[in-house]
Amino acid sequence: MVRRCMGERVVLGGVAARLGCAVAVCGVLLAGCTSGGEGPRGPAAGTTAQGAVSASPSPTAVVDIDPAKLPTTAAEAAALVRDVLAQPSAFGPDTVRRSPYESDPRRWAVLGDDCAWEQRALPKDVLASLTRHYEVPAGGGRGPLTLSAVVTVHRTAEQADWENAEVLEEMLRCPSQLLRPGEVLTDLTDVPSALGDSGNGYADDTLTETGAYTSDRLGGPHPYVWEQTRIGPFTVAVSAKGAKGWSRTDLFDRLRDPHTRMRSGLRRAIERDDVPAGTGSPSASGSTVTKGSRR
Repeated sequence: MVRRCMGERVVLGGVAARLGCAVAVCGVLLAGCTSGGEGPRGPAAGTTAQGAVSASPSPTAVVDIDPAKLPTTAAEAAALVRDVLAQPSAFGPDTVRRSPYESDPRRWAVLGDDCAWEQRALPKDVLASLTRHYEVPAGGGRGPLTLSAVVTVHRTAEQADWENAEVLEEMLRCPSQLLRPGEVLTDLTDVPSALGDSGNGYADDTLTETGAYTSDRLGGPHPYVWEQTRIGPFTVAVSAKGAKGWSRTDLFDRLRDPHTRMRSGLRRAIERDDVPAGTGSPSASGSTVTKGSRR
């Protein structure tokens, strides 16, 4: 029986239950969550469901963050994001910029009640969110591979935590999602992992989403992958939308290096300078084995 709830915040073992209702619906966490019908919509970013139990901010164990290095204004956050975001070459020497290359850091993509993605102004709990768009041009019997990377700066780690939880609720609520006219995602499956689980020694939380991508221009279905990690109040994500000739393994291979480099760049920007050798937090260089802007 599927148990339904409204995204309440609860505490399990002293740690904020980030996945809330989504875990209850999905059952065994590591088995992944699959879209299977319309589910409840969680609280929008920056809001709390009525009657929700307040939870303490999730611990940030993976990085010893220096509070003095955290951005406090939208301008500071946007500057940090631009320093962290991957250049096209990180995805491979054949990768080029798409147009537009960068999104407006004052806006982000939101999944509407009609299961269509749209751009909206950032909520008050988000300082900046910037997406870059890339492409591997068609060639060698393969269609064009569409790539993206996104870094979002929340005011607190707890708010970043809820971004991941809302991704799971979106997938359950909308088994089919319209990216833009003529582009659709279907058959979505999400696999979350906390620090220390499933080989995750490089982020406070990770979330991997896979599915099928179909477009009027490229046909399909083709493989789709989105990988997102959270480090303190930051989320770092990469995504790939396939085309003819690209396998899911190919997409994971293209995303691994840029995702790792962005995590490492973020750590260098926010970590304390005086961490004694051998006592620092786990390495951020581990590869992702398990989301960037879908748009």
